[in-house]
Amino acid sequence: MTKIQSLEDKIQAHRGNALDMLRNAQVGGYAFPFPGEYTNWRDEQEAWQNSVVLFDQSFHMTDVYFEGPDVKRLIDRIAVNTTKNFGKYKAKQIVACNPNGQVIGDAILFGFSEDKISIVGRPSVGNWAEFNARRENMDLKITRDERTVANDGSRLIYRYQIQGPNALDLVKSVHEGEFPEIKFFNLGDLKIAGKHVRALNHNMSRMGGLELHGPAEDRDLILETLVKAGEQFGLKIGGSRAYSTVSPESGWIPSPFPAIYEGDDMKAYREWLPATGFEANASLGGSFVSDKFDDYCQTPWDLGYGRHIKFDHDFIGREALEKLADQPHRKKVWLRWNKDDVLKVMGSQLGDGDRYKYMETPNAYYSILPFDRVMNGDRMVGLSTYSVYTANVRSWFSLAMVDEADAVDGAEVSVIWGEEDGGSAKPNVERHVQTDIKATLSTERLHADG
Repeated sequence: MTKIQSLEDKIQAHRGNALDMLRNAQVGGYAFPFPGEYTNWRDEQEAWQNSVVLFDQSFHMTDVYFEGPDVKRLIDRIAVNTTKNFGKYKAKQIVACNPNGQVIGDAILFGFSEDKISIVGRPSVGNWAEFNARRENMDLKITRDERTVANDGSRLIYRYQIQGPNALDLVKSVHEGEFPEIKFFNLGDLKIAGKHVRALNHNMSRMGGLELHGPAEDRDLILETLVKAGEQFGLKIGGSRAYSTVSPESGWIPSPFPAIYEGDDMKAYREWLPATGFEANASLGGSFVSDKFDDYCQTPWDLGYGRHIKFDHDFIGREALEKLADQPHRKKVWLRWNKDDVLKVMGSQLGDGDRYKYMETPNAYYSILPFDRVMNGDRMVGLSTYSVYTANVRSWFSLAMVDEADAVDGAEVSVIWGEEDGGSAKPNVERHVQTDIKATLSTERLHADG
C-alpha cells in the first residue's frame, strides 16, 4: 500500500475525488482551542458593542514569518493587493489566488521592517506563500509558528484582541508613557507592565480597538494587567462560543474554499502540502452539492475583496482576473433568518415527526467550509456560509454570496438548511431531512432593530 504523505496522495486514495473527501471528512468546524465561555456567550457578545471584550487569539491562527531581501518580491507574486502602500509597521488583508483567479485564502499581512513580514490566519495563505518562496528560490528565512492544534511546542507570541467602545480607554489606562497615535491598520509600540507590546489598530464588528502582541513568556503578565484594569471599563473575556460569531456580524467570510484541489497547474502544490495539514483535513458541508470543483470556488469579488485587486504588479492569477473584472460577480450580503422558520427547526428536535438539522447555538456551522443554497423561488442565486445568532442582532443570520442582480436590500430569499439524502458521513451530522428557512437580504450590517 502506498504511504499517504501529501494532499495529492490523500485525494488519489479517495479515487481522485477531492470533493467527496472533503464532504465526508471526519472533522467538524474550525477549531478555536480556548474555553467556550468565561461568563456566558450572550454577555460576551454584547461586550464588543456596549463595553469592551478581550479575545485570546494566541492559539487558533498560524503565523508564518518571512525575512530577507525578497520579501517584496514574494508579496508581489502571491497577493492581488498592491505593495505601494505597505511597509514597516503597516498591516493589510492579503488575498491570494490560483492561476485561474480563484481564491486560495485571505489573511492578515504584518510589516515589521522593510525585509520582515508575517502572514497570520488560517494556514492557507501562509502555506501558499512558503511554497512559492521555496519554488522560486527566494532569498528568505522562513519561520513557522503553527496554530496550537498542529504545534508540538509552545507558541512564539501571544495575541489579545481588545474591542468595544471602552477598548482604547482600557489600553490607555495600562500604557506607560504618552500614548502613540496609531492609524487604522498600522502598528505601534506600547509599554504595559514594563514590557514592550506591539499594537495593531483594528476594528471588529463596527467597534474600534487594538490587537496586542508580544513574546509568549509575557502573556500571563499582560493578561493579568489588562483584566485587573478592565474591571472599571466593563471588560468581559470572550470565549470561543462568542468568538465564533464575530466574523458574520463583522461582515468577514472566513471560509473561502481553497481553490487548490484540482488542476494540473496546482498539482505540485498538492504534492508539497502534507496529508496531515489543514487543506487535507478540511470539511465541506451544507445543502449545496455539486460534482464540479469550480462551483465551490470564489473570486475576490464574491468575498467583497474586489477593491483589493490592483493590476499594478505581476501576481499569480492576474491575467484571469483582468478577464473577469467587467463580468457579473456575486456580492457579499447578510441574510436575516425568519424567526418562525428558525423555531420550526428547533422545535423539530422535540417529539415525533421529521427532524431537521440541529442548529448549535450560537453558531450552527458544522464544517470548516459551509455552503448552503440560497434560493429565489426555484432559482439558486447564491451560497450562504457561516450561520449564527448574536445577542447584538437578536436574530439568526448568515453571510452569503449572492448574484449581483439579486443582491437587493429587502429581497426575500430562502436558505436550504440541511444536507442531501439524510446527511453526509461527517460524525457531527445526525440523520435529518432538509428544510427551507426564509430570509431577508441586506447589503448593510445587521442591527437588533432590523
